[in-house]
Amino acid sequence: MTDIGEVLTRVHREEWARVVATLARRIGDLDVAEEMTAEAFAAAVERWTADGVPPNPGAWLTTVAYRRAVDRIRRESRREDKHREALMLTDVPEPLGVIDDDRLRLIFTCCHPALAMEARVALTLRLVGGLTVPEIARAYLVQEAAMSRRITRAKTKIKAAGIPYRVPSREDLPARVTGVLAVLYLVFNEGYLASDPDKEAVRADLTGEAIRLTRLVRTLLPADHEVTGLLALMLLTEARRPARVSATGELVVLAEQDRSAWDRDLIAEGHALVRACIAAARPPGRYQILAAINAVHTDARDARDTDWSQVAALYDHLVRVDPSPIVRLNRAVAVAELDGPQVALAEVDGLPLEGYHAYHATRAELLRRIGRGGEAREAYERAIELAGNSAETAYLKRRRDQLGGR
Repeated sequence: MTDIGEVLTRVHREEWARVVATLARRIGDLDVAEEMTAEAFAAAVERWTADGVPPNPGAWLTTVAYRRAVDRIRRESRREDKHREALMLTDVPEPLGVIDDDRLRLIFTCCHPALAMEARVALTLRLVGGLTVPEIARAYLVQEAAMSRRITRAKTKIKAAGIPYRVPSREDLPARVTGVLAVLYLVFNEGYLASDPDKEAVRADLTGEAIRLTRLVRTLLPADHEVTGLLALMLLTEARRPARVSATGELVVLAEQDRSAWDRDLIAEGHALVRACIAAARPPGRYQILAAINAVHTDARDARDTDWSQVAALYDHLVRVDPSPIVRLNRAVAVAELDGPQVALAEVDGLPLEGYHAYHATRAELLRRIGRGGEAREAYERAIELAGNSAETAYLKRRRDQLGGR
């Protein structure tokens, strides 16, 4: 017997954004599109259990969601023009324009320059990336309620300002690509290290989709070196995924990974893209620098061969481009390898990242290396409290327990 729950989970992953995108294009309202898509999935639980899974689940969901949207507009309408609007809704497909992928088209649409950048990204992650509000909030290191309000305000502004849902033209793409890249990077990161403990530690469906969409963006904007940089960064990170989690479900940190398990084809492609960015001979952006850092790591056949001076130099450049606390935290890891854990700890202490589990995990490792075991244990405990990923939690608990007594 078919497990409807498993089928719906797979279909949700594959079809949610496409159904929302199709509905939004036809009715011009993101809120209604999202709500009716959710209703269609709820209806599928009942109908598919009784009648079986249809031959084309996506088309079934789209049809049900569309009909419910039309019914809702008619039901809630009090004015003749609204009724006419409902009658005019048809199943005739609109021109696809320069983007023929439903999901990517919706990403570019939601990343409208009239919205604040964080609002663009948060809204798109919810509608297209399929991320929950808690997952998006963790990505931004903010409270769930605050993120929920941010998404609601973005939807309200789209409606109040009359921002049209239309297929972006080629001229629209450069003004929107920064938000699009931010969305794709966050979706990839959620897949590479999931923040929800109830989900798989590493979600290949999300990383694979982020890479697929980034390849499409590069086809649309081949001269944008940040797009190339992001694709290189994703490929070099994805190459390490087979060695990311142990057979017992514990996170394996970079220094301990079996490098023979890395995907050498992805590494070769990623390195070629990094070289293409370098050959462009222009100041690199954030994603290009991050890709270059990952190229250094994946170039080392053994962790002991890592060129930490080059990694630190690249982080110095990244701090000038993006002086965020998280970048400075990551830079401190390279500093620890070059100048020692004491110097790195001095740079880490005081960073405004008390709610970020990686901050405490990094402090714990540095404190451990300089022999301050009691403080290291406390830092591990705090990191465990904040970490959502089950594999990372298992790793942190093992490291804490290796310290011995309380």
